[in-house]
Amino acid sequence: MRSKLDISAYFVVGPENTKGRPVAPIIRDAVDAGVTCVQVRSKTASARELIELTGQASEVIAQTGKSGMVTLLVNDRLDVVLAAKKQGIKVDGIHVGQSDIPVDICREYLGPDAVVGLSARTHELFEYIKNADVSLIDYFGAGPLHETKTKPDSGLDVDGKRITRSITDITTLAQLSSIPVVVGGGVKLVDIPPLAQTGVAGFFVVSAISEADDPGGEAESLVKTWHRHKR
Repeated sequence: MRSKLDISAYFVVGPENTKGRPVAPIIRDAVDAGVTCVQVRSKTASARELIELTGQASEVIAQTGKSGMVTLLVNDRLDVVLAAKKQGIKVDGIHVGQSDIPVDICREYLGPDAVVGLSARTHELFEYIKNADVSLIDYFGAGPLHETKTKPDSGLDVDGKRITRSITDITTLAQLSSIPVVVGGGVKLVDIPPLAQTGVAGFFVVSAISEADDPGGEAESLVKTWHRHKR
């Protein structure tokens, strides 16, 4: 597990979220602007397409000179991470949800130095954060702050009711969790100052960067605002 992991500015991206534009240049612009973690996520791309996209992401991160600082993860697909590594692609780990492949299997196959992130359970969230076994994971992803079209099922509890999280909720999460928490779900620039005051390790965004007319400029605004307000 990573002793040094910067998830302060976390960008989730895939081909569904770029308004038809290539993904790799958007990742490059975001990393140049100060994004510290990139997660490749697609529910429509094939395994081969995801491996190729992961390779492109790794390459553009290397071109920025930040391979040692920026963490590259793949959402859900352990097979893609393993295949990418087999091909010599520098990918740092995986992010999984509660219904995805179990974290113990991810850790077994990826080894002790990989990053394994887990989406925190929506149902009974505070009890879960307090009592969950975190020995195999590096951070929790939590939210949503708002409803979001990039992940329509985000925030659904066991009864199908959608739950969004207040700034007070997120402050409590940060206090309860023994590992870093990154929060997202419809996050925009206006949300960054209060989020930065909650004690969480970072924010994650999708469309705020990937669908922006100027992805790099928007990423820079988000990152600078976070650091300006971080307590």
